[in-house]
Amino acid sequence: YLNSDVSIRWMSTRLQRAITRIDARNAGDPNRIVVRGVERGKEQAHAEMVSDWVRRLCPEASEELLLAARAHHVRRWAIARESYPEGRAGYLDWRRALQELHAAELRAVMEAEGYPPEALSRAGEIVRKRNLARGADAQALEDALCLVFLETQFHDLARKLDERKMIDVLRKTIRKMSSRGIDLAMELNLEAPERSLLLKAAAEK
Repeated sequence: YLNSDVSIRWMSTRLQRAITRIDARNAGDPNRIVVRGVERGKEQAHAEMVSDWVRRLCPEASEELLLAARAHHVRRWAIARESYPEGRAGYLDWRRALQELHAAELRAVMEAEGYPPEALSRAGEIVRKRNLARGADAQALEDALCLVFLETQFHDLARKLDERKMIDVLRKTIRKMSSRGIDLAMELNLEAPERSLLLKAAAEK
């Protein structure tokens, strides 16, 4: 990971405790992935990666943003996609249910650590991606999510899709990102074919 669970000396004690609580809630993830040669619980691995990218994108990130990044998919496995109907409507309902789950889990953690109501509200909005269309926090989280997607799913997806479809996926991803996020994407350690696809998608965005 970029700087996983490091040097958290700069964090407030309350933030450290809240992150530990979020990580504990993710500890039961039955889904496993291999990232950079290490097998981890999927949501914990993604939480750490998103947190690291947010800190890199936004060195002065608020505690609300850092906690939202850590909890963006907390206990995601608890609501299975199969529990909602097939099709786009069912998918969107599932995503909304997940957002409410993540927000509720995060709120419980923050309340336990004594965060004030305005912090609870702000963190919940970030997790739900509400009222933040032009917000710096929302963009930092979006950039981080896109960078983790490129790090963890790009390679396998490129092997399944033809070039045109893969470029379209990448083009839609890049459109969500800020110029800083795109610059960082271009610095990723990608294999030559994947880098070529990313450059083509960036040229078309």
